[in-house]
Amino acid sequence: MAVQLPPFLFPFSKKQPLLSSSSSPSLPILQRIMINFHPISCISTATATSSPARRINFHHIRCLSTASATSPSLARRTANYKPTIWDDSYIQSLPIEFMEEKYIDQRENFMEEVRYLINQQHNLTEQLELVDTLCQLGLGYHFDAEIKNLLSSISSSMKNINNLIENNNLQDFALLFRLVREHGIHNASILRLDDLISYFKKEEESFNLNNQLDVKGMLNLYEASFLAMEGEDELDEAGKIAMKHLKYHDRSLLSLQLVEQIEHALELPLHWRMSRLHTRWFIDAYGRQKNFNPTLLQFAKLDFNMVQNIYKIELQELSSWWRNLNVVRGELNFARDRLVENYLWTVGYTFQPELWRSRKALTKINSLVTTMDDIYDIYGTLEELKLFTNSIEEWNIDAAQQLPDYMKKCLTVLFNTMNDIASSFSKDKELDILPCLKRMWADLCKAYFIEAMWYHNGYTPTLDEYLDNAWVTISGICTLITTYCLSDDLTFEAIKSLEFYPPIVQYSSMLARLYNDLGTCTAEIQRGDVPKSIQCYVKEKNVSESAARDYIRCLIRNYWKKLNKEHALSSNYVKSFRKVLVDIPRAAQCFYQYGDGYGEPDGETREQIICIIIEPISL
Repeated sequence: MAVQLPPFLFPFSKKQPLLSSSSSPSLPILQRIMINFHPISCISTATATSSPARRINFHHIRCLSTASATSPSLARRTANYKPTIWDDSYIQSLPIEFMEEKYIDQRENFMEEVRYLINQQHNLTEQLELVDTLCQLGLGYHFDAEIKNLLSSISSSMKNINNLIENNNLQDFALLFRLVREHGIHNASILRLDDLISYFKKEEESFNLNNQLDVKGMLNLYEASFLAMEGEDELDEAGKIAMKHLKYHDRSLLSLQLVEQIEHALELPLHWRMSRLHTRWFIDAYGRQKNFNPTLLQFAKLDFNMVQNIYKIELQELSSWWRNLNVVRGELNFARDRLVENYLWTVGYTFQPELWRSRKALTKINSLVTTMDDIYDIYGTLEELKLFTNSIEEWNIDAAQQLPDYMKKCLTVLFNTMNDIASSFSKDKELDILPCLKRMWADLCKAYFIEAMWYHNGYTPTLDEYLDNAWVTISGICTLITTYCLSDDLTFEAIKSLEFYPPIVQYSSMLARLYNDLGTCTAEIQRGDVPKSIQCYVKEKNVSESAARDYIRCLIRNYWKKLNKEHALSSNYVKSFRKVLVDIPRAAQCFYQYGDGYGEPDGETREQIICIIIEPISL
């Protein structure tokens, strides 16, 4: 049976037979692929409960090996990945602290004090700075309703807006503009972009006349500019000018704390940062400010440590699961062992304690994605991969009889893990999400198979061809579909109306792909992987690698604008899903900012894991 590829991969209407491993790539490979995909049909609650998921016994499957299984003499590629630096015994030994009743009571007291502070604050500047500080300290999730109500009240008040306009208050207006967009406040029609641009131009005139600069106003405008949507070119341009002012302003005239904030922002804007990592930095930075609030600082430290202990408990459970599966041993020892790094990913886009179900499921899924990626990229032959992809599309272990043992083991773990995730959710919510999980895996593996064909046939796609496929292979669809399906407020109607895959999913995934390519392409090409976006652009346009990298960075900025616009229009989605849409590229940027966060586990990623998951903050 031929592998059938979903239509989102390439928009050809003519169906053609699958390219076999022996065919010559005389035509572009994507034009040789048959496109015929049938959308899933959702299963009713009754069906889900009456037919429990069947677990598969791998030891039974092994005896189905045939003569077509891998020959010991077959040459295999290897990436020589480094082993994990996180031993299970070390993870199990991590101390669990800050869980006693006294800490819980102390946090409750802090929460009441902050609620009082929010309600009693009447000065506009102080209100905005309080909201911004709470969010950057990682405490905003405790006060979602209060913060939204406050921002709605401020931004819908003509009196407040007129006061800002009359006083030419760029600092407060730019901060309000950013906070309103960050929190999805949609009733702020009187808070106009034109007014923000007007403030900026007046500030520019003042600077040109007397060389005086509202540095905090420029900093807030710079940060706000990264929430620009497609078509908001003036805001984008204003942000670039603000960046230039901040970059070249005389630092000797500023406080050390403000200089630190500016340098941090110029390295990477707040809107692009992984929230939990920024929170860890900001807690220290806030404590160095002269006018910090001791209650907020102590609350932030305690809350960070208490949430961190939830992470430790979850990681210990997941490490035991991974160790017992023994996936990357024996036949699969060529694959990366990156459980802890995969858990860090999930913290990057589901840090809140109540999202524990998604965090644990996504860590398992990400770990299996890593293994599957290595099977397709490094180890599998094209014929094996074709059969392997068919087995996943059919979701039938019996279709794997012709596969080698390492693939059977992977399929067994995959099917059992997805069945477990779906069954557990079905027991709690009486909803069947397994068809959705099957669909995302089938789509991912079909996209992997396209890349494998490119590699085995020596074909370098155009940049557009590559990106049409690569936004899927980055596996963001797995994170997004899983988050959607495991949402606490999921309904049968929400499952039935789930769209595979709207533009906002593509933009989020595309950003993750582009960040990945900037950080890993050199190492992956050296390992013999398929050309990435940079190499595709170099060959297509005959430009230098440096010019190609600049072009990819330009694409990143443009896709952020697309994502910002779609995100502002996506209020009908469940809250946890909307948040993950912007947090996926943030986590990707964090992982690949300093190179390959997976391939080099003892580099910057190790330090990030230590400060977010391992080491508590001193109280």
